Amino acid sequence: MTQHVEQSKQPVNAVLAGPYGHPFHPILVTVPIGAWVSSLVFDIGSLIVDDPGYLARGALWLIAIGVVGALAAALVGALDLLAIPRGTRAFRTGLTHMSLNLAVTAAFVVGFFWRRATDEGPVGAGPFVLSIVALLALGVSGYLGGKLAYRYGVRVAAEATQAEGYRS
Repeated sequence: MTQHVEQSKQPVNAVLAGPYGHPFHPILVTVPIGAWVSSLVFDIGSLIVDDPGYLARGALWLIAIGVVGALAAALVGALDLLAIPRGTRAFRTGLTHMSLNLAVTAAFVVGFFWRRATDEGPVGAGPFVLSIVALLALGVSGYLGGKLAYRYGVRVAAEATQAEGYRS
């Protein structure tokens, strides 16, 4: 079992996935999360203001930025998944995390094209609900990502390495 834990801490490719103890995936996921949450804020704003067009357009492009960021995070995250030994609880959690993220990204791609096909104005009920559902699923996926890092220690430096930060 110790061998499995140590294997999951090492990068498959340090140049692409980040060096030991400093993976790139957690850095990259902030782009889609921030963009998609901001798009929901813009959606809500589009329902409140008198001239909603600029907020609806902003939400549309925030969704696009989030999709591009999600694809970058997925590529690096897939490398981290490859470091986890197959057949383990951590690997199954990683597969579920990845599957949810791909479904969320697909939902936002659908939402992007749905919005592009509609007239200017406040966000429609369908795309609005789709964004809310996708963000809820993203929250579940984020919980699983946290479980991978903080409970299973995937791509997290070993405790002996962490102890260096607590020496005088």
